[in-house]
Amino acid sequence: MLENFALGAQVALQPIALGFIFFGVAWGIVGGALPGITGSIAMALLLPLTWGMDSAVAIMLLSGVYVGAQYGSSITAILIKTPGAPASAATVLDGYAMHQKGESARALGISLVAGTIGGLLSVVALIALALPLAEIALSFGPPEYFAVALFGLTIISSLSGGNYIKGFISGLFGLAIATVGVDPFAGSARFDFDTPELLSGFDIIPVMVGLFAVSEVLVQAREMGGWEKIRDAKLSTKLPSISEIKRLMPITLWSSVIGIVIGAMPGAGATIASFIAYNEAKRWSKHPDEFGHGSAEGIAAPETANNAVTASAFAPLLALGIPGSGGAAIMLGALMLHGLQPGPMLFVRNPDVVYGLFVGMAVANFAMLILGMVTLQICVRIVNLPQSYLLSGIMAFVIIGAYSVNNSVWNVWVALGFGVIGYFMTRYNFSPAGTVLGLVLGFIVETNLRRSLMISDVGWAIFVTRPIAAAMLTLAFASFIFPFYRDFRDRGKKRDEIKQSGMPSGEFV
Repeated sequence: MLENFALGAQVALQPIALGFIFFGVAWGIVGGALPGITGSIAMALLLPLTWGMDSAVAIMLLSGVYVGAQYGSSITAILIKTPGAPASAATVLDGYAMHQKGESARALGISLVAGTIGGLLSVVALIALALPLAEIALSFGPPEYFAVALFGLTIISSLSGGNYIKGFISGLFGLAIATVGVDPFAGSARFDFDTPELLSGFDIIPVMVGLFAVSEVLVQAREMGGWEKIRDAKLSTKLPSISEIKRLMPITLWSSVIGIVIGAMPGAGATIASFIAYNEAKRWSKHPDEFGHGSAEGIAAPETANNAVTASAFAPLLALGIPGSGGAAIMLGALMLHGLQPGPMLFVRNPDVVYGLFVGMAVANFAMLILGMVTLQICVRIVNLPQSYLLSGIMAFVIIGAYSVNNSVWNVWVALGFGVIGYFMTRYNFSPAGTVLGLVLGFIVETNLRRSLMISDVGWAIFVTRPIAAAMLTLAFASFIFPFYRDFRDRGKKRDEIKQSGMPSGEFV
């Protein structure tokens, strides 16, 4: 194992790798600072440009974007009360209040240091979780991989935002897209509509870029209301003192644990982690009355938690091939783009990629600490640009990136077409993230299902006679129905509260 870490350090500490990690973090900070341009979208925009790069360097570049975007989204949350991503929504509560008190630099510094600590601890958790999971997964066969992939698909119910039917339809749409092209077993064309470009199926990169980036551009263009400008042109970042870091350390460590645990749970995500961490910080604080009025703990807790999600979210992806978030789905697309199959054999066949990622993410968090101060003025200037300029620039980047995948205009049309589809999905509360999960897991589900049935002497019973497969299918069923149960339970509590308050039952919705 030590040899593998030495290999990872050798790969990650090369000048070219360090340059790309720093660039990725800077890109992530700038992208995260733009309201609506989340870490997933920032990763999707760079994904086409990794084509032809060394696999390990490409993965480290994208991980740097993911790390940087978490801090970047807190910049506008603190300065203009508009989080760059939902994961920083909890930061608004105390970050903006501290900004109004004239302590903007202090708020940005607390966010930066707390996020760095959470991110570094998350890297340790990634190493601790991914390696044992990969060892367990070495005993997996086609039935187990099918069950794991099916478990991954049930995450759609958590990503659908309560619209479970629409989330289910979104996932089915992704599975349908995955069947386009040549049948992997029979070799016959499927759903190609006599179009030669469809014989190889839809390229995952333009589809992702369209669903994430182009759709967001169209949403922003429809509203064109812009966002509040950052008025203070002399902003800076003031790192907290050693005494303040010591005072915040208990809540920082506890919030890291919350972020790591929730990050490793497929479908939960940084937004849930940040709000839980904020709530627990307020619950156990000695000064709960300060929360909402510029509390340092109220900034440190959510920022630590959402940064602690970054690395731990990759543990089930690397070991089992389950992308538990939009960013992890982009990373899965990147692995597939470079011909890498996530799972236990990735640790054996491509240790430079896995261990390079481990070391690279640690470097990315240190880079965030440095670049968080350097790029602040750049973020301010970009956020203050006219929205039409920003959207035009993003669209130009999308077109160049989609074309560069294999120098094909077809991919440009695919990206634009799926952008329109993603726009309407967002507008009518469908789940683009669910479609992406269906697309990236569709091939794994189909091939392992068919392989399982081909090797089975008992037909479909192979999935219940093999203990690991049966356990994973049980988890998949539980994961699928848990959101329904939770909503049913919450609605029951609301009814009881309304009855106790004496409100007429007809007013309950």
